[in-house]
Amino acid sequence: MRMQPIKRRPSNGRPASRQAGPSQGAQRARVSASLAPRPGASPDCMSALPRPPGLSAQTGFPAEVEAFINGLDAAMDAHMSWTRRVLRCAVLRTSPGDDVLRANAHARCAFGSWLAAQRPAFDAVDAAAATRIGRAHKFMHDAIRAICRRAIEGAPAQERDLEAFEQTQSELLHLLAGVKNLVLTTSARLDPLTGLPMRYGVEHEFERCRQDALRRHEHLFVAMLDIDHFKRVNDEHGHLAGDAALRGFAVVLKAHVRRNEPLYRFGGEEFLVVLRTERAEQIDSALARLLDAIRDNPIILDSGLRLRLTATLGASMVEDGDDFAAVLTRADQALYKGKRSGRDRYVLAPVHAARGPAPRAF
Repeated sequence: MRMQPIKRRPSNGRPASRQAGPSQGAQRARVSASLAPRPGASPDCMSALPRPPGLSAQTGFPAEVEAFINGLDAAMDAHMSWTRRVLRCAVLRTSPGDDVLRANAHARCAFGSWLAAQRPAFDAVDAAAATRIGRAHKFMHDAIRAICRRAIEGAPAQERDLEAFEQTQSELLHLLAGVKNLVLTTSARLDPLTGLPMRYGVEHEFERCRQDALRRHEHLFVAMLDIDHFKRVNDEHGHLAGDAALRGFAVVLKAHVRRNEPLYRFGGEEFLVVLRTERAEQIDSALARLLDAIRDNPIILDSGLRLRLTATLGASMVEDGDDFAAVLTRADQALYKGKRSGRDRYVLAPVHAARGPAPRAF
């Protein structure tokens, strides 16, 4: 396959000629310092959970995921305590409290407060389910408020209110169980070392991103990154240093891709990212920016050693009619072209000649 000329970029940030040599880099900062992400983006395409920094020693799940699940369980326990007060009201005709009787009781109860605080996390998992959960919770409160008020007044409950309560409570519990299962299933597909999603399900995410890019009139690219000479890191510094290098490399990449650009640990020292640009020619600066970020942020090992990494990157535009396998094949070929040409560079696969110029949107 004929590749476009290999392109490199010096560390001073200025665009390089195609004959430019490798970046030397000046003073470097720690991985966690001054990692400015690319400017804002919509989360429409991303369904993954917020990427966690560490794993729970008890469960092996990311710490933020475990905190979310524990919070969900605690909120459900509070809800069960709430239903016991409702039952006492119905039987003993005692007031169940403001978090039942007030018009905004759904926002005052412990579950409602937790739900509001966690809404961004719910939206990240399943925004449609989050909306249905909020609606079912409110309707459940409306029904039980009517039942309790009639009980306190000594009037019999209306059958329609009881049926509405039973239906909405059942729906709420079903939706919450679904979200919990989705969170745990998604987390099980995260790489325990870097916290990044693994390659499972990447084809589905690719199609979602493709449709989102089409709506936004953007170009889509699949990029494969491979850490240069990674075996030397393990051989010279040990596998713990290799693990630290992979974690630090993932931190740098996450800080320099947008929220709607899915990033995966594809296997070993290979990573995959789905990038998007408004204009096709902007991909050059996007790829160069990723390589600059890797060069400019050495990994600080526990020993204090500053481990400087470089990477080789191969990318391909998503063309009209492509499936994921076709784009991945071109990106992979471009990656190996870059590695054979000296590493520490990117190679952009050309647009398929039979298809002519790249379309404006995919």
